[in-house]
Order: sequence, then structure tokens, then C-alpha cells
Amino acid sequence: MPDITIRRATADDSRRLTRLVRTSAAYRGDYAAMVDGYQVGGAYIEHHPVFVAVDGNDRVLGFYALLVDEAELDLAFVADSAQGLGIGRLLMEHMTGQARAAGLRAVRVVAHPPAEEFYLRTGAVRTGVLPPAGRIHWARPELRYDVA
Repeated sequence: MPDITIRRATADDSRRLTRLVRTSAAYRGDYAAMVDGYQVGGAYIEHHPVFVAVDGNDRVLGFYALLVDEAELDLAFVADSAQGLGIGRLLMEHMTGQARAAGLRAVRVVAHPPAEEFYLRTGAVRTGVLPPAGRIHWARPELRYDVA
């Protein structure tokens, strides 16, 4: 595994995080509408705990965003080129540590269907399914990380 650092994202990371979301292979085909025009804005990054995994050259390998007030994992992405290197697992371990430090007992995840197995492998439990709504035309698994 390459030398990985997980650090707090800054507004300067906005463009790179947005590019990671928009180019994710997980959001091609039927799922493309979810990331079309999506932006991880600087104000969002400054307002929420957003953490980014970078290599020794500060290349973005993945990131997550935790909504503390809602006790919810809002975003979690790993660059296509970094899939299978354990980056996602490191990010989820970091996220649960941050959630615990914030006094949360659990963190809700409404998952992209192809990502459900990843969340289950990293310690989440399935709690239900959200039906299609709005521009989302597929059911989404709902999961929970117990962190207390």
C-alpha cells in the first residue's frame, strides 16, 4: 500500500473532490444522473468534517464527508485507480473514530446500491431500504455503523 495520509479537506480541495465524484466508475450508466453536475463546494468542505486520503505526492485517493448534526455519512468515494488498496477501509475506520470523538453513537448511511457490500464488509449493518424518490429511480440500502 502506498504511503497514505488522511487529513482534513480544505476549500482548495473542492475541484479535486468534485472531479473524483464526477468521474467515478460506480456512477456510470443508470447511476450517472446522480453525479451529473455535482459539486463538492468549498463552503460544504469548510462547514462539514470532510477528510481526504492522499498519497505522498498529495494525490487524492479518496474522501468522506460526515454530517455530525445528522449523524450521517454523506459522501464516501475512492478514486477508481485506488480501488482495492484498502483506502476505503482506512477512510471508514477514520470516519467511525471521528464520529465517536464527536459523541455519536451511530452513523447512518444511505448507500449507492453497488457500494452496499463494501459498507457491510467494513462493519455497517443493514437497517432497511429507501424506495425510489425524485430523480433517484432505484431503491437504496440504508445501513448503520455503530460507533459508541
